[in-house]
Amino acid sequence: MSVLTELFGAILRSVIDVLPIAAVLIGFQVLVLRQRIPDLKRIILGFVYVVVGLALFLQGLEQALFPLGQLMAEQLTDPEFIQRSGRAALDALRWQDYYWAYLFAFAIGFATTLAEPALIAVSLKAQDASGGTIDATGLRLAVAVGVAVGIALGAWRIVTGLPLEYFIIIGYVVVIVQTGFAPRTIIALAYDSGGVTTSTVTVPLVAALGLGLAANVPGRSPLIDGFGLIAFASLFPIMSVLAYAQTSAWLKRRRQKNPEKVI
Repeated sequence: MSVLTELFGAILRSVIDVLPIAAVLIGFQVLVLRQRIPDLKRIILGFVYVVVGLALFLQGLEQALFPLGQLMAEQLTDPEFIQRSGRAALDALRWQDYYWAYLFAFAIGFATTLAEPALIAVSLKAQDASGGTIDATGLRLAVAVGVAVGIALGAWRIVTGLPLEYFIIIGYVVVIVQTGFAPRTIIALAYDSGGVTTSTVTVPLVAALGLGLAANVPGRSPLIDGFGLIAFASLFPIMSVLAYAQTSAWLKRRRQKNPEKVI
């Protein structure tokens, strides 16, 4: 019964969330364009699918992804687990002793990004718009590596307690420098790639991982240190896509200059 109650509440919240979108679309269609809504029954059915799907998705987050991310963070930072691995005494933990947490952060960042529906859609659109010049699979891999590195570095920041703003400022300085040397055709796509990573699949696990780490590493505050991983997940894909484009352009120039030395 409690599951049905929670599901009903999620459906009600989804209806409230979707209503403004429906009001804007219908309002512009009727009041601005002054045209009838085509295939009204199909659109209503589609909105019902959206509401139900969104409600089920939100329930899935609450029931599975959030708890799983926090549980993994708790287990990997448990002092007893670290001691059983023979890496340190309970009273002398160092940032190096949490390397399993960094590895998990890298792996989960890479895996969730590859499965991100928004990234898949953007990659396919980019491939179509570029006439095949931009490879969808290569773009997804570049973004996934960027997210993985960013989340692993963010996990290290949480463990060490270093200020978040230093990493973000330095990161955007690097992005600005890269932008000056990157091919113009990839710059806008690289910036968009940083945004699409923080979507339905990645955000729940990343947020839960950050909060779990901050709650279990001694001396860390979930409010101060637990958040910020999503910023890393948005910033580092920009770097990786720009680097991917710069490397591809360099290899292309090298092949043109030395066709007999094709790598």
